[in-house]
Amino acid sequence: MKAVTRMSTGVPLTLPVTVIGGYLGAGKTTLINHLLRTANGVRLAVLVNEFGALSIDKDLIEAEQDDIISIAGGCICCSFGDDLSAALMDICALKPPPDHILIEASGVAIPAAIDNSLTVLAGVQSNGIVVLVDAETVKTAFEDIYIGDTVQRQLAEAELLIVNKIDLIEGPERISLEDWLTKKAPQARQVPARYAKVPLAAILGGVPRKRPADVADHAVTLFDSLVFRPKADTDAVLLAQALASQQYGVIRAKGFIYNQDGRYMLLQVVGSRWQLAAVPEGSAPHSDCAIICIGLRSRLDKNGLLRLC
Repeated sequence: MKAVTRMSTGVPLTLPVTVIGGYLGAGKTTLINHLLRTANGVRLAVLVNEFGALSIDKDLIEAEQDDIISIAGGCICCSFGDDLSAALMDICALKPPPDHILIEASGVAIPAAIDNSLTVLAGVQSNGIVVLVDAETVKTAFEDIYIGDTVQRQLAEAELLIVNKIDLIEGPERISLEDWLTKKAPQARQVPARYAKVPLAAILGGVPRKRPADVADHAVTLFDSLVFRPKADTDAVLLAQALASQQYGVIRAKGFIYNQDGRYMLLQVVGSRWQLAAVPEGSAPHSDCAIICIGLRSRLDKNGLLRLC
């Protein structure tokens, strides 16, 4: 699948939606619990097909009512059943609205089908497709006569691959798996993880919030970030294209920039997909023209990024 490039102008900013997919047992539930536990002020809305498919850690739950679970820190978890569109509209109508929506796709679902459906809904915009794979079993699942087609499509449509349970395979096997995934999903960035512990900013983009000391873990040391302020005459399209290339090791990028024509733009990059949206007058401080880039510490080319500005 080729990288999807979307560019929109003159439209109001809308709620970002990230679709989380991956075959059964890859660690989606573990990831979502980790994100809820480390949200630290970011209000997440998690949509699942049915509550039975997602086990929220009991110590995170503040209240349960009908099809909504209230999570500590202002997050919520909702069931959408057969009507995802209605559930998204209900979420958008909340006062105050959440900061970000996560849709947990079932293990046999094709995340891109959910992501594509967002294009016809007002009030939401795609923030990319995240797919988890089990480092120990993904190759076998890929070739399986029954589930192989599903796993192959999930890999082909991922923009960020979380290679979970990486601790279950040894060094040479890890290198082999990385090369194999690069061939099967060349469009996707790869992030290794144990117990699906990935920093929230790597999933959502944006400025990472300070995390409490008791939730700090090895995953943080895998990542690095850089904030830079683009020059006034920077071409926003060319910058977005550069950040979405493989050259600088960027997994996520987000920030505000003045385009050459004077428009104030929101720039977002996830994997090899980039998006620019014009910011309505008065909706954001124009003095805050800055881009944050997040990537693996071993691959993020800070010097190269600084040369871009």
